[in-house]
Amino acid sequence: MLYKPFISACAIALTIAALLPYLRAVAQGRVLAHVFSWVIWGITTFSVFLAQLAEHGGIGAWPIGVSGSLTITVAVLAYRQRKALDIAPSDWCFFVTALSALPLWYWTDDAFTAVLILTAVDILGFAPSFRKAYRQPDSESPGFFALFLLRNILVILALEHYSWTTVLFPAAVAAACTAMIGLILRKRP
Repeated sequence: MLYKPFISACAIALTIAALLPYLRAVAQGRVLAHVFSWVIWGITTFSVFLAQLAEHGGIGAWPIGVSGSLTITVAVLAYRQRKALDIAPSDWCFFVTALSALPLWYWTDDAFTAVLILTAVDILGFAPSFRKAYRQPDSESPGFFALFLLRNILVILALEHYSWTTVLFPAAVAAACTAMIGLILRKRP
């Protein structure tokens, strides 16, 4: 178990290493982050962090908490930028569903149900970014998603308790990052 804090620290370092340049690129207008994707990801990621803590994910949950906080910062910058505000009706649906997971967790007192819904919403939150990357593959960074793929693998390794509640989210996000990397690289000239 002594290696888990080291793996968690590596995952946090990867989160920061991925998000700080991405934050800079969004602030400079070089990357057009889809505001709704990032709002949804911020809500879902931070909520999953809380569920992982409740299910004894321990130090392995901390990278998800750091990621949730920084993701909300990306959403704020994307909103200020207002260049990628192509919001479809389905985006509103994903947003409302993400918000509904928290009261559901409270009413059912079941962290797994909340994580299941949040994971589904988070993955659906990729839809606006997938749509944008399909149309404008140069507007997204495959390196960023590669870092998050590796980060999520490290999160799983760093968890102190393995259950569907603690593992589902990072595994699903790793798979979505893999798909996003494939889309970006395939669509680029």
